Amino acid sequence: MTAHQTMPSDDFVARRDAGAGWHAQMPDDKAMLRAARDLTKDIAEARAAIYWSDMIGSALLGYAAIAGAVLVDGTLAKLALGLVGSLAFYRALMFIHELTHIHKNALPGFRLGWNLLVGIPLLVPSFMYEGVHTLHHKRTQYGTIEDPEYLPLALMKPWSLPVFVLVALLAPVGLIIRFALLVPLGVIIPPVRKFVWERASSLSINPDFRRRAPDPDFGKRVRWQEIAGMVWAWVLVSSVFWLGWAPLLTAGAILSVTALLNQLRTLVAHLWENEGEAMTVTAQFLDSVNVPPPGLAAEIWAPVGLRYHALHHLMPSMPYHSLPEAHRRLVRELGGASTYHGANHKGMLTLVGRIARSTMTPRG
Repeated sequence: MTAHQTMPSDDFVARRDAGAGWHAQMPDDKAMLRAARDLTKDIAEARAAIYWSDMIGSALLGYAAIAGAVLVDGTLAKLALGLVGSLAFYRALMFIHELTHIHKNALPGFRLGWNLLVGIPLLVPSFMYEGVHTLHHKRTQYGTIEDPEYLPLALMKPWSLPVFVLVALLAPVGLIIRFALLVPLGVIIPPVRKFVWERASSLSINPDFRRRAPDPDFGKRVRWQEIAGMVWAWVLVSSVFWLGWAPLLTAGAILSVTALLNQLRTLVAHLWENEGEAMTVTAQFLDSVNVPPPGLAAEIWAPVGLRYHALHHLMPSMPYHSLPEAHRRLVRELGGASTYHGANHKGMLTLVGRIARSTMTPRG
């Protein structure tokens, strides 16, 4: 069936926002899954020129903004440059998400280039996401206790939301401690090494997640990234003796805002309404969030295709630059009252409001 209605009906939106019609074991919408597969085969190839230019441009803008914020006089100028730097680094960092999904032969050298230009300097090397994020996409693990990237935030206490968001401001300090102190300690104290790997080596939000030991091939990649991160962390710490505190504190403040932006995006990437039960693919999709056009704000707070996060859960390997076209094709094909539209939302404030209201709902 092909339809050309592009907006969901008012009745459909009301039922969706009331939480009607979705549950963990709801039947899969096979027509939607088939359309997602069949309509997008011709746009499934990652385009190297887009990836490289976007990533390098974002990173260089971030470094230029940090340098400007350190060197210029005037509070307003520093704040403006700091905001530019935070947004630029945020976009550059989000390519770690793409690294976990693209085929290893799709973009030769991109993983190494990203690590050297972004991952190591910002102390977030790719091993902290690779082998972890893919667990979030496993059919039987999404939304369960074994999902490193899931917390039932909508079912928790109201105070949990601000704590979840604001703790991200401490990320730069935590990363320096991890690489400068805990990595070398782990070399001589095996229990520390085990603790750091299991509890502090993944960009996860589930406090019960414990990372398993890496296989030998991945372990080699982890070692060079950890050594590089350790060396760079000590360079950063020792820089205060010849540059003073201002550059390090300025960069730390900018990257704290970057971490805060990412945590806000994480807060609204899902509806967080599952209580630990294994979910069908369609239920996983409806517990995830698209914030499609119109509107440019989502391109800022959910860059590199992340405004189509629900669509990404249908097609994890689809390159970020193809997601807008994939979305347009599915809207045209499936129509406004389809399951597909159940994952489309208006914006961050609407989503935060929904989750916050859910935390204040009395539960037995």
